[in-house]
Amino acid sequence: MLARSGKQWCPGIVPGLLPGRSRRRNTRVVIQEVDSALQALIQREAVGARDVEVVFDAPTKDWSSRRNAPTIDVYLYDIREDLRRRERGLLNEYNEDRHIAARHLPPRYFKLSYLVTAWTQRPEDEHRLLSGLLSCFLRHDALPEDLLTGPLAELGLGVPLTIALPPPEDRSFADVWSALGGELKPSLDLVVSAPTATGRVYPAATLVDQPPRVSLGGTDGWPPREDAPSGTPPRRPGGTPQPANPRKARRRTG
Repeated sequence: MLARSGKQWCPGIVPGLLPGRSRRRNTRVVIQEVDSALQALIQREAVGARDVEVVFDAPTKDWSSRRNAPTIDVYLYDIREDLRRRERGLLNEYNEDRHIAARHLPPRYFKLSYLVTAWTQRPEDEHRLLSGLLSCFLRHDALPEDLLTGPLAELGLGVPLTIALPPPEDRSFADVWSALGGELKPSLDLVVSAPTATGRVYPAATLVDQPPRVSLGGTDGWPPREDAPSGTPPRRPGGTPQPANPRKARRRTG
């Protein structure tokens, strides 16, 4: 059983951990868990006791024509990696003896972009719902921890969110509505950066618990000797010690 990583980083690939020897764990994308957390947050802080339904449907013209009850629609329309949050290196995993058992790649963050709209019979009621939604999300820089479930909670990382920021240059909300085939409607752009485990794990090399063995061999033909004590010169065949420095020995005998 592995203990949770101690957030210690190892730059690059260390010896004994080759990419070709990695193994994969089951990777579970956390979109469903983000949806559940958003629904719970909206019900708790934006809707309250009011009879308002929270759904995740595409707000097409056909869908909107069939809506009768007050509804908040949180439509996921774009998924992209949050490259600003990508990190390098490896994270350590420890066993019960506090030894490194494996290393894994850090989680990757993905930006889940939601188009948040309110649907009622009167525009005034829709504006009230949007106002409550905006106030709700402005109170939080990340999804509350008590609403996180499954692998989203197991990672132990924050789940940042932003609300009503200008859209990227390569995307406009008019294009989104045009693709949906509906008419332009007041909306909030909600972006959640969700961490997701990659599932790639590198087993650690076997722990070394024995002292090193040193093998010495001479150029004059004496047999190799293992584990020679430090400072002890090797012996020639026949038992005569080999001088550590032959030049000094010749000077003394001369």
